Amino acid sequence: MDEKAAAILDFELPDEAAAMRLGAALARLVAPGDLILLSGDLGAGKTTLARALVQSHLGEHGLADDVPSPTFTLVQTYESPALLITHVDLYRIEDVSELRELGLAEAVDEGVVLVEWPSRAENEMRRLSHDRLDISLTLVREGMRHARLEGFGSWAARLEGLTI
Repeated sequence: MDEKAAAILDFELPDEAAAMRLGAALARLVAPGDLILLSGDLGAGKTTLARALVQSHLGEHGLADDVPSPTFTLVQTYESPALLITHVDLYRIEDVSELRELGLAEAVDEGVVLVEWPSRAENEMRRLSHDRLDISLTLVREGMRHARLEGFGSWAARLEGLTI
C-alpha cells in the first residue's frame, strides 16, 4: 500500500541556528503518539534538529538537559511534566529483530519518539504510528541544509503555517 504525505513543507537551513529554530518550532507541535523520522546523510543535522526539539520542549517546562547523540546508547529518554520524549539512533542496528529490545512501540504509546537513521528498519518504523512526521535533511553545501517535512495523520494539520 502506497502512503502519500498529507502535507509537505520545504525549508532552507542556512546555518545551525536555522536548524535549531526548526527544532524549536516543532517542539511546540509534538503530541503523545507522535513518531518523527529523521533521515539524511552523516553530518546532515539530524542530531542537531533532535537536540533543538528536545531542549526547546524541556525549556518550555523550566527544565534543561544535555542531549547527546544516542549513537552508542541507541536510546535516550527525556521527561517533562507534559511528555516523554524518546530519542533513538538506529545507525548501529544490524537486524530489525533488535528493535523489539528497544521498546519503541511502547515509547510511542507513552510519548514522542524521534528516530535517526529510520532507513535501517524503514517498514517497521512506518508502522509504529499513524501520526508521523518524516524529515529528510540534505547537505546542499558547507553549512547549508535543505529540510523536507512530510506530515502524515494529524501532522498534516499541525504543519499548516509552520514557519521558522
